[in-house]
Amino acid sequence: MGKAILVKEKDNVVTSVSDLKRGEEATYGVGSKTKQIIVSEDVPFGHKIALTKIVKEGDIIKYGEVIGKAKTDIEVGEWVHTHNTEETYVPTR
Repeated sequence: MGKAILVKEKDNVVTSVSDLKRGEEATYGVGSKTKQIIVSEDVPFGHKIALTKIVKEGDIIKYGEVIGKAKTDIEVGEWVHTHNTEETYVPTR
């Protein structure tokens, strides 16, 4: 069983803390509870996994903030990375 980290409860992705294989279960904490997600494809250490279905052009939320947009529909358990996301540019002031 692998592990993942959920940064903020409103995030729609978790981050893997080990290399995960397709079909493997990853556990992550939500408040005082532990939840699991089945990974639908191999996910390298440090990469994101979708917790919910994210529709094309939908927001990728991590740290409680939008960090990108989906290029395609992303299903629960899928690897979330540059092949299916676009960065959201946030100008600094």
